[in-house]
Amino acid sequence: MTLTQNPRDVRSDRPAAIPGEPGLWLFLFADMLLFAALFGIVVHLRDDQPAMFAESQASLSQTLGLVNTLLLLTGSLFVAMAVHGSRTGAGRPDKLLLGAIGCGAAFLGVKAIEWGSSIADGHTASTNDFFQAYFMLTGIHLAHVTIGIGVLIAMWREVGRPQTRRTVLEGGGCYWHLVDLLWVVLFPLVYLMPAG
Repeated sequence: MTLTQNPRDVRSDRPAAIPGEPGLWLFLFADMLLFAALFGIVVHLRDDQPAMFAESQASLSQTLGLVNTLLLLTGSLFVAMAVHGSRTGAGRPDKLLLGAIGCGAAFLGVKAIEWGSSIADGHTASTNDFFQAYFMLTGIHLAHVTIGIGVLIAMWREVGRPQTRRTVLEGGGCYWHLVDLLWVVLFPLVYLMPAG
Protein backbone atom coordinates (compact mmCIF):
# COMPACT_ATOMS: atom_id res chain seq x y z
CA MET A 1 0.00 0.00 0.00
CA THR A 2 1.22 3.45 -0.83
CA LEU A 3 0.67 6.14 1.72
CA THR A 4 0.56 9.78 0.86
CA GLN A 5 2.53 11.94 3.14
CA ASN A 6 1.37 15.44 3.81
CA PRO A 7 4.49 17.62 3.99
CA ARG A 8 2.86 19.74 6.70
CA ASP A 9 2.71 16.65 8.94
CA VAL A 10 6.48 16.38 9.33
CA ARG A 11 7.40 20.05 9.64
CA SER A 12 8.93 20.86 12.98
CA ASP A 13 7.51 24.41 12.98
CA ARG A 14 3.92 23.19 12.79
CA PRO A 15 2.02 24.16 15.95
CA ALA A 16 1.11 21.28 18.22
CA ALA A 17 -2.50 20.17 17.91
CA ILE A 18 -4.71 17.88 19.94
CA PRO A 19 -5.20 14.67 17.94
CA GLY A 20 -8.65 13.81 16.63
CA GLU A 21 -11.77 15.94 16.86
CA PRO A 22 -12.98 17.97 19.88
CA GLY A 23 -16.28 16.03 19.97
CA LEU A 24 -14.35 12.78 20.32
CA TRP A 25 -12.56 14.12 23.40
CA LEU A 26 -15.90 15.01 24.98
CA PHE A 27 -17.08 11.43 24.40
CA LEU A 28 -13.83 9.96 25.76
CA PHE A 29 -14.03 12.14 28.86
CA ALA A 30 -17.67 11.14 29.48
CA ASP A 31 -16.73 7.48 29.04
CA MET A 32 -13.90 7.83 31.55
CA LEU A 33 -16.33 9.40 34.05
CA LEU A 34 -18.71 6.46 33.62
CA PHE A 35 -15.93 3.97 34.28
CA ALA A 36 -14.66 6.04 37.24
CA ALA A 37 -18.12 5.69 38.81
CA LEU A 38 -18.14 1.94 38.13
CA PHE A 39 -14.65 1.59 39.58
CA GLY A 40 -15.91 3.44 42.65
CA ILE A 41 -18.64 0.80 43.04
CA VAL A 42 -16.00 -1.95 43.01
CA VAL A 43 -13.94 -0.14 45.65
CA HIS A 44 -17.07 0.24 47.80
CA LEU A 45 -17.88 -3.47 47.43
CA ARG A 46 -14.34 -4.41 48.37
CA ASP A 47 -14.45 -2.22 51.49
CA ASP A 48 -18.00 -3.21 52.44
CA GLN A 49 -17.69 -6.99 51.94
CA PRO A 50 -13.98 -7.84 52.09
CA ALA A 51 -14.39 -11.59 52.73
CA MET A 52 -16.83 -12.08 49.85
CA PHE A 53 -14.66 -9.93 47.58
CA ALA A 54 -11.46 -11.86 48.43
CA GLU A 55 -13.10 -15.27 47.98
CA SER A 56 -14.71 -14.30 44.68
CA GLN A 57 -11.59 -12.58 43.37
CA ALA A 58 -9.53 -15.71 44.10
CA SER A 59 -11.64 -17.67 41.62
CA LEU A 60 -10.62 -15.40 38.73
CA SER A 61 -7.68 -16.32 36.51
CA GLN A 62 -4.99 -13.70 37.00
CA THR A 63 -3.06 -15.37 34.18
CA LEU A 64 -5.86 -14.81 31.66
CA GLY A 65 -6.26 -11.25 32.93
CA LEU A 66 -2.53 -10.68 32.42
CA VAL A 67 -2.65 -12.19 28.92
CA ASN A 68 -5.46 -9.79 28.04
CA THR A 69 -3.47 -6.89 29.48
CA LEU A 70 -0.48 -7.79 27.31
CA LEU A 71 -2.71 -8.15 24.24
CA LEU A 72 -4.20 -4.68 24.69
CA LEU A 73 -0.82 -3.08 25.43
CA THR A 74 0.64 -4.70 22.31
CA GLY A 75 -2.37 -3.59 20.27
CA SER A 76 -1.90 -0.02 21.52
CA LEU A 77 1.78 -0.13 20.57
CA PHE A 78 0.81 -1.25 17.05
CA VAL A 79 -1.77 1.56 16.81
CA ALA A 80 0.72 4.21 17.98
CA MET A 81 3.30 2.95 15.48
CA ALA A 82 0.70 2.90 12.69
CA VAL A 83 -0.43 6.49 13.36
CA HIS A 84 3.19 7.64 13.53
CA GLY A 85 3.99 5.74 10.33
CA SER A 86 1.07 7.31 8.50
CA ARG A 87 2.33 10.76 9.50
CA THR A 88 5.93 10.18 8.48
CA GLY A 89 5.57 7.66 5.68
CA ALA A 90 7.68 5.15 7.63
CA GLY A 91 6.82 1.51 8.08
CA ARG A 92 3.64 -0.28 7.09
CA PRO A 93 0.67 1.19 8.98
CA ASP A 94 -1.66 -1.28 7.28
CA LYS A 95 0.27 -4.28 8.67
CA LEU A 96 0.52 -2.70 12.11
CA LEU A 97 -3.23 -2.10 12.20
CA LEU A 98 -3.85 -5.72 11.20
CA GLY A 99 -1.66 -6.69 14.16
CA ALA A 100 -3.76 -4.47 16.45
CA ILE A 101 -6.97 -6.02 15.07
CA GLY A 102 -5.50 -9.45 15.79
CA CYS A 103 -4.71 -8.41 19.38
CA GLY A 104 -8.29 -7.18 19.83
CA ALA A 105 -9.73 -10.41 18.42
CA ALA A 106 -7.46 -12.47 20.67
CA PHE A 107 -8.66 -10.42 23.66
CA LEU A 108 -12.26 -11.37 22.78
CA GLY A 109 -11.25 -15.04 22.55
CA VAL A 110 -9.46 -15.02 25.91
CA LYS A 111 -12.40 -13.23 27.54
CA ALA A 112 -14.80 -15.87 26.13
CA ILE A 113 -12.62 -18.61 27.65
CA GLU A 114 -12.49 -16.77 30.97
CA TRP A 115 -16.23 -16.14 31.14
CA GLY A 116 -16.93 -19.73 30.09
CA SER A 117 -14.71 -21.01 32.88
CA SER A 118 -16.37 -18.75 35.48
CA ILE A 119 -19.84 -19.82 34.39
CA ALA A 120 -18.81 -23.50 34.36
CA ASP A 121 -17.62 -23.02 37.96
CA GLY A 122 -21.09 -21.75 38.85
CA HIS A 123 -20.21 -18.04 38.98
CA THR A 124 -22.72 -15.80 37.22
CA ALA A 125 -23.85 -12.21 37.66
CA SER A 126 -26.41 -13.43 40.20
CA THR A 127 -23.84 -15.26 42.38
CA ASN A 128 -22.98 -12.23 44.53
CA ASP A 129 -22.22 -8.51 44.32
CA PHE A 130 -18.62 -9.12 43.22
CA PHE A 131 -19.61 -11.22 40.22
CA GLN A 132 -22.40 -8.84 39.34
CA ALA A 133 -19.82 -6.02 39.22
CA TYR A 134 -17.26 -8.26 37.48
CA PHE A 135 -19.57 -9.28 34.64
CA MET A 136 -20.94 -5.74 34.31
CA LEU A 137 -17.50 -4.10 34.16
CA THR A 138 -15.86 -6.67 31.91
CA GLY A 139 -18.99 -6.82 29.75
CA ILE A 140 -19.05 -3.06 29.19
CA HIS A 141 -15.32 -3.14 28.51
CA LEU A 142 -15.82 -6.05 26.11
CA ALA A 143 -18.36 -3.95 24.20
CA HIS A 144 -15.73 -1.20 24.00
CA VAL A 145 -13.18 -3.67 22.63
CA THR A 146 -15.67 -4.90 20.03
CA ILE A 147 -16.39 -1.33 18.92
CA GLY A 148 -12.65 -0.68 19.01
CA ILE A 149 -12.03 -3.53 16.57
CA GLY A 150 -14.52 -1.88 14.22
CA VAL A 151 -12.62 1.40 14.65
CA LEU A 152 -9.33 -0.36 13.89
CA ILE A 153 -10.83 -1.85 10.73
CA ALA A 154 -11.95 1.65 9.68
CA MET A 155 -8.42 2.91 10.35
CA TRP A 156 -6.95 0.04 8.31
CA ARG A 157 -9.23 0.93 5.40
CA GLU A 158 -8.29 4.58 5.78
CA VAL A 159 -4.56 3.95 5.34
CA GLY A 160 -5.38 2.27 2.03
CA ARG A 161 -6.92 5.45 0.65
CA PRO A 162 -4.90 7.69 -1.66
CA GLN A 163 -5.36 10.63 0.74
CA THR A 164 -5.30 9.40 4.32
CA ARG A 165 -7.34 11.58 6.67
CA ARG A 166 -5.18 12.14 9.71
CA THR A 167 -8.15 12.92 11.98
CA VAL A 168 -9.63 9.46 11.32
CA LEU A 169 -6.39 7.76 12.33
CA GLU A 170 -5.73 9.99 15.32
CA GLY A 171 -9.32 9.80 16.60
CA GLY A 172 -9.44 6.04 16.16
CA GLY A 173 -6.08 5.71 17.89
CA CYS A 174 -7.31 7.79 20.82
CA TYR A 175 -10.38 5.58 21.19
CA TRP A 176 -8.27 2.39 21.15
CA HIS A 177 -5.88 3.85 23.73
CA LEU A 178 -8.88 4.64 25.96
CA VAL A 179 -9.97 0.99 25.73
CA ASP A 180 -6.45 -0.01 26.77
CA LEU A 181 -6.30 2.54 29.60
CA LEU A 182 -9.62 1.36 31.04
CA TRP A 183 -8.37 -2.24 31.12
CA VAL A 184 -5.08 -1.19 32.73
CA VAL A 185 -7.15 0.19 35.64
CA LEU A 186 -9.80 -2.57 35.60
CA PHE A 187 -7.34 -5.47 35.69
CA PRO A 188 -5.57 -4.64 38.98
CA LEU A 189 -8.75 -3.32 40.59
CA VAL A 190 -10.79 -6.47 39.93
CA TYR A 191 -8.14 -9.19 39.65
CA LEU A 192 -5.25 -8.16 41.91
CA MET A 193 -6.03 -5.66 44.68
CA PRO A 194 -6.60 -7.39 48.00
CA ALA A 195 -9.78 -6.78 49.94
CA GLY A 196 -9.81 -5.07 53.30
